Amino acid sequence: MHRYQILIEYVGTSFVGWQIQKKGNSIQKVVQITLSKLLKQKILLYGSGRTDSGVHALEQSAHFDVKNKIQNIDKIIKSLNYFLNNKMISIIDIKRKNNNFHARYSAKERIYLYIIRNRVSPSILNKDREWHIRKKLDLNLIKKGSKKLIGKHDFSTFRSSNCSAKSPVRTINEIIIRKSKDQIKIKFKSKSFLKNQVRSMVGCLKYLGEKKWNPKKFAKIIKMKDRKKVAPPAPAHGLYLEKIIY
Repeated sequence: MHRYQILIEYVGTSFVGWQIQKKGNSIQKVVQITLSKLLKQKILLYGSGRTDSGVHALEQSAHFDVKNKIQNIDKIIKSLNYFLNNKMISIIDIKRKNNNFHARYSAKERIYLYIIRNRVSPSILNKDREWHIRKKLDLNLIKKGSKKLIGKHDFSTFRSSNCSAKSPVRTINEIIIRKSKDQIKIKFKSKSFLKNQVRSMVGCLKYLGEKKWNPKKFAKIIKMKDRKKVAPPAPAHGLYLEKIIY
């Protein structure tokens, strides 16, 4: 068997998420079916992790095994994109890997990006691609709050009620916040995240930026480990899986 890594960009708006579900179209299912048809064998796709319904990816990583070596990778990429581009999926690259490589378990760091449009009017060009917030956000307060999230913590506060992770402890390596005109980009780096963790953290940072909470309350709520006390999570459409580092 020959193993390949596949890098995938997609708009998650019309999908139930990355992972195959009983009902609805998932990115994993659509790419898997298309690959199977082109390679003329049943292909199983293993992703670096799941993204929820409505979440996008700039570079999702997955792997698959085939019986015979792919002779012309460029041709396969072009063929895949011919069938997938109209579904808002694009195959960026396919790379040969050794059999020890695993899209999920070999990952050293995952990078997620959240995009906010902070102005009175929503962006028509970026509809369903960012979170539109009308109220002026205090960027300094958001940056101050983000520093409290960096490092190793029990993130039970930001954990989805149906999260299947064995432990709520995670380590956030870095949070980068940048503003360009009226667009705010928040980048989170960690080996792994809990279900809904990023969206929940962004929701709480928004409360801080709107001055609904002060830094003291923000810190207190993190330590309480009670999801009922947190702000509503940020919507899925502003979130992007940016890159997987191996």
